[in-house]
Amino acid sequence: MDTVVLTKGVPDFREGQVSFDEDGHLERGKTPTVMNPNDKHALRAALQTKVRHGGTVNLMSMGPPGYKEVLQEGMRDVYADDLYLLSDREMGAADTWATAMTLATGLQNLEQEPDVVFAGFKTADGETGHTGPQAEWCMDWPLVTHVIALDIDEEEGVLRAKRLVEGDVKEIETVEAPLPCFVVADPDFEPTYRKAEHRLRYKDLREETQERAEEYEDYLTVWDHEDLNLDPDYIGLDGSPTIVAGVDPIPKAPSEREATMIDPSDEDGMASVFEEMQPYASGD
Repeated sequence: MDTVVLTKGVPDFREGQVSFDEDGHLERGKTPTVMNPNDKHALRAALQTKVRHGGTVNLMSMGPPGYKEVLQEGMRDVYADDLYLLSDREMGAADTWATAMTLATGLQNLEQEPDVVFAGFKTADGETGHTGPQAEWCMDWPLVTHVIALDIDEEEGVLRAKRLVEGDVKEIETVEAPLPCFVVADPDFEPTYRKAEHRLRYKDLREETQERAEEYEDYLTVWDHEDLNLDPDYIGLDGSPTIVAGVDPIPKAPSEREATMIDPSDEDGMASVFEEMQPYASGD
């Protein structure tokens, strides 16, 4: 069972990590890059598949050379086998469509066609949720979104999944899709390892990959647009049909905040904390 996880780097939006210019715009060059948090759910889904069914998990990302460290982080998390970075200046400033076309071409250039491609729910910087489904459209594969649980029947060649459907109420839908297919993991996805053999396999993979991740560049392939035979007119900024019309400044957090220190042994003080928090606990 061969799988690929699509991932990307995003600015570290934790307080104190983000750098803004005087107009309140994000300065990417001065802000640390981390793996997109929603991609972690896709990683966990791919790891569960590897533990239960064997095979490989490969990671693929499109971005600048600094994304190598993002892929290394992913290798540690998902115990990946190989890493692929699609990177050069012609790919820069791409919108979701140009990114999806580039990623789909990368998938088509793999030696082994994957059985399942996993993607995250959305990115922390763009939040469109477009790239995974658009890459699937380029591949013309079945797509299952909002997946919260899954398993694969290798004999029948189908993926069975539970997906979250949100309307007036949350509902769970059970679906099947033939392999190969695309899966977008929902933030509610929780991997399960009920069998002892799966838990032991998980432990072995963790130990094996921690050593491999230290030498991650031995498992890294970097492709530019020429390697993928991509026309520069259809990728990067030139190949992006959407244009950002404007960006609203992000409000800066106050540099100092007021804090009242309460000793846990101070009964009156603890009572005041309870009184302050009670309206929020009741939903007011």
